[in-house]
Amino acid sequence: MGENRPAQRREAAARPVEAGVTTGSLARRLGVSPTTLRSWDRRYGVGPAVRSGGRHRRWTPQDVAMLEEMCRLTSAGVPPAEAARTAQEGVGRNRPEPEPPGGGDRPCGPRPQAAGALPLGDVRQECRGLARAAVRLDAPTVGDQLASLVARYGVVPAWDEVMVPTLHAVGRKWESSGDRYVEVEHLLSWHISRALHRATEPVGPVGTPAAAGPVVLACVPGEQHSLALEALHAGLVELGLPTRMFCAAVPTEALTAAVRRLGPKAVLLWAQTRSTADLPLARHVADTRWGVTGARSHPAVLLGGPGWAGRPVRGMLRPPGLRDALETLSALYDPPVPVTRS
Repeated sequence: MGENRPAQRREAAARPVEAGVTTGSLARRLGVSPTTLRSWDRRYGVGPAVRSGGRHRRWTPQDVAMLEEMCRLTSAGVPPAEAARTAQEGVGRNRPEPEPPGGGDRPCGPRPQAAGALPLGDVRQECRGLARAAVRLDAPTVGDQLASLVARYGVVPAWDEVMVPTLHAVGRKWESSGDRYVEVEHLLSWHISRALHRATEPVGPVGTPAAAGPVVLACVPGEQHSLALEALHAGLVELGLPTRMFCAAVPTEALTAAVRRLGPKAVLLWAQTRSTADLPLARHVADTRWGVTGARSHPAVLLGGPGWAGRPVRGMLRPPGLRDALETLSALYDPPVPVTRS
């Protein structure tokens, strides 16, 4: 039998080897949930480039590099659909164009930019109308369009596909025009915040009892940027999940006291910049306990915002986008609340 071993080795070497990492291992490496990876594959086509006939998918180094880039982009505030397209182009892969949520139309090709127009690129038609009204400082029209978007499509599509791209376009215009258009950004941000606040006004009974424990949303100390957190709050309210939203720059002592008093299911800490991302605070919140001896509980801790990028913490997830955060948080409740496309 020994004389056949070299031939057996050559035959084994010629067979394709199942390589790559599992979905669970990749999710832990990226700081997201396996559900997020599966939903990205389903919605944006960013799954494994090669699929085996078995039940378990394997991710190659090229796949991993693509997803790392997508996580980096979404953490910086890029909408998931745009991040997926950019990440796939970076590794030379193509994907089918996803259907726009809410049935909205996309422009069929590049359009000439008028003087003073914002650099929007290939975006939904609604972005252009909103951008034009914002540049004119037409507050009534901006407010009406934002309210209509949320009412028609829901919080997640309105935020991901209209509000965020328009805000980014204002930022790019500001950077390229010598500090002009700052007033446009301030007006647009205020009206987006107002539209999100209106979306949280109760219209019926809350679907999940408060006894289940709310989701606490808070900016870390020193963090003044809370707009993305307001979008998450509006999304949770839209799902009927209990939530407590705190203002910007919550002091450590106040956050700890709120966690002990509320006994939340989860705490999401938002950090827009790396200088405000406070890992000791995150660990302190994760270690906070309440309840009687023998039945003490502690919250799940999620890290939101680009400030946490590249800083994975064991036992804490870092959802890269609004929909992913909503899916992760809704899964904590029994029964889970599905996050559907509006």
